[in-house]
Amino acid sequence: MRLVYGSALAAVALFIASSAGVFAQPPAGGPPPGGPGGPGAAGGSGRGAGRGRGPFIGGPGSPTTDGSRAVTDGGIKIAGWSGKVDAGEEKAGMTINDAKLAQEGAAMHVTTGPATTYWKTDAKASGDYTVKASFNEPKYMNLNSHPHPYGIVIGGNDMGTPEQTELYCAAYGNGNFIVRGFGPAPFQMNGGRGETNAAIHKAEGPGQPVSQDIAVSVKGGKVECSVNGTVVGSYDKSALVSEGKLKSTDGAYGLRFAHNTDVLVTGFTMTK
Repeated sequence: MRLVYGSALAAVALFIASSAGVFAQPPAGGPPPGGPGGPGAAGGSGRGAGRGRGPFIGGPGSPTTDGSRAVTDGGIKIAGWSGKVDAGEEKAGMTINDAKLAQEGAAMHVTTGPATTYWKTDAKASGDYTVKASFNEPKYMNLNSHPHPYGIVIGGNDMGTPEQTELYCAAYGNGNFIVRGFGPAPFQMNGGRGETNAAIHKAEGPGQPVSQDIAVSVKGGKVECSVNGTVVGSYDKSALVSEGKLKSTDGAYGLRFAHNTDVLVTGFTMTK
């Protein structure tokens, strides 16, 4: 009788603990990177901000343990732009409508959602060129538990397909940057955790504003990433245009955002 009674109490305790979320996976609190960026149009998802995919945040298919959360009224709201979420996000059921690109005054306001690449639909850059923009994170780590990056994309080919290739340089609000890409599998040019550089602005703390001016230039046989006017990474083109990396440095250009970011972008231009 005691054995039966004890078993019943254990079962009740297990049910209560499970209902209370004891077995839910907690958000990650560690340093960057956040996912592959950490490597596409209009419409709304109708899901509320902050809602995790899967049985719990960070569930199967999530790129990191804090998970990607669909935004409200997502999709691409600016004409002439296209986008694609990362392959891992697609496997988790995410689409481009779970992130948002919208015009807000003179700025483009990007809110993710899944890790996403946006590009100018009919624009291509070739030969020597520079793509640049200013990124303002009004409230550092507003949608995440640790720093997540954002930056510039170049060399995009087969965009919007499973064979999409691209290179991006992205900065974090903690002084780090990463140079990565898809070939179409993810590849890294400056290590799994990126690098620090004194030129990269640091937020004073969570909820505080931080901004970065980011540019990627192709000139001769070099590709350079600059942040706030300082070259932080320089690579031989031959090291980038190779098997498993870029098809070419010629191609589409645009913007890159890790999951769960909230950023204003101004001054996006391509110059020869």
